[in-house]
Amino acid sequence: MTAIKKTISAARQLASAVNSLRFAEPVAYVYNPLDYAWRAHQCYLEMMNPLVTEVLFLGMNPGPWGMAQTGVPFGHVPTVRDWLHIDARIDPPVRMHPKRPIEGLNCQRAEVSGERLWGLFRERFKSPQQFFEKHFVTNYCPLVFMEESGRNRTPDKLPAGERASLQAVCDAHLAAVLNAVKPRIAVGVGAYAEQCFQRVIGERPIEVIRILHPSPASPAANRGWAEAVTKQLVDAGVW
Repeated sequence: MTAIKKTISAARQLASAVNSLRFAEPVAYVYNPLDYAWRAHQCYLEMMNPLVTEVLFLGMNPGPWGMAQTGVPFGHVPTVRDWLHIDARIDPPVRMHPKRPIEGLNCQRAEVSGERLWGLFRERFKSPQQFFEKHFVTNYCPLVFMEESGRNRTPDKLPAGERASLQAVCDAHLAAVLNAVKPRIAVGVGAYAEQCFQRVIGERPIEVIRILHPSPASPAANRGWAEAVTKQLVDAGVW
């Protein structure tokens, strides 16, 4: 079985596993793009090198204007539509927050983190094929959590019990992805993702590094993020 088929199987299992979890207030809405945006997500997974991926990037969970809309990790809409050329139908979830509608590839809001991350890849690799020859991007958790106000709530802010249940299924998925793609280097996009890699990799001969998260909430990311991250990746021997 190729890395693509193994990863698709792992994603289906993850989608089912997280759907069985329950989250209490202040979480009021939970979106699972592995369900409603599965067609787009599968198209994305099929872009992976079927044999091996040298460099695996890991994010925390979908942003409301990124993967939540497109089914692609850090999935800034113009990148997904115009560079990756993914044009799959996305059916919105049954229960949506009125301030966080799922509009798919018609969404006009910008996912700044995704714009920065995929923008860097577009600059360095002139085609998606060149990028996916050695690289891939995935997320640790597939779920989007929102409070009643519409405020985003990240997985690390969940209560301990909920966090432990979520971590168990997400760790299992990450282990399956690592076994499928066999990366040489694991790149945590931010500290949380780096910690997930360190916890799950175990004895696997994989080097773990961290890059600056592209979120506009980070002052450091708003001062030349692409240049800083390029230097981090070059210094680490990734590029």
